[in-house]
Amino acid sequence: MESREISYFRALYKVAVTINSTLEPKDVLKALARSTTKSMDAKGCAIMLLSPDRRELRRSVDYGLSDQYVQKGPLDVDRSIAEVLTGSPVAIFDATSDPRCQYRKEAKEEGIASILGVPVRFRGEVIGVMRVYTAEPREFSLEDIEFVEAVANLGAIALENARRHDEVKANYDMIAQYVYSDNWVNQLWEAGKPA
Repeated sequence: MESREISYFRALYKVAVTINSTLEPKDVLKALARSTTKSMDAKGCAIMLLSPDRRELRRSVDYGLSDQYVQKGPLDVDRSIAEVLTGSPVAIFDATSDPRCQYRKEAKEEGIASILGVPVRFRGEVIGVMRVYTAEPREFSLEDIEFVEAVANLGAIALENARRHDEVKANYDMIAQYVYSDNWVNQLWEAGKPA
């Protein structure tokens, strides 16, 4: 049986390989959620990004959770483990009774005992949260927290890479459309003529 640290190292390696092989954000985030769940022997994992107005958390991807739980309702940032959005990880031992959990009844029905939430940060700004859900009550160790924070940070980098790729592609397409238009030579000629 391999140690938790070796399992975490292997998971981080797989995540890095995935990030390096695709620019599709959904694929990368799904791989992050799956690897995190399996490495931590957890029930599931979800990655949620802040809405533009920063009032709701929107599920981007999840792994190991039922559709019923995932679609339980909107996650209000002020009522759903809000401390994570200040930049601090939060570990909840009993998700069915802790008042910081917005959907305690639904967590019980889903079979969720404990939750670890960490911020997803990019350049110092919190842009979302990553949560790990366990079926058995768990006291999360410092290694658990650091592992999930590392995965969340890799996820933020992957999202930024995908965004920049889309920007470069859009700029390239715009330039290509201009260059290959019928009268680009005339437009360049007219622009370069003295007045």
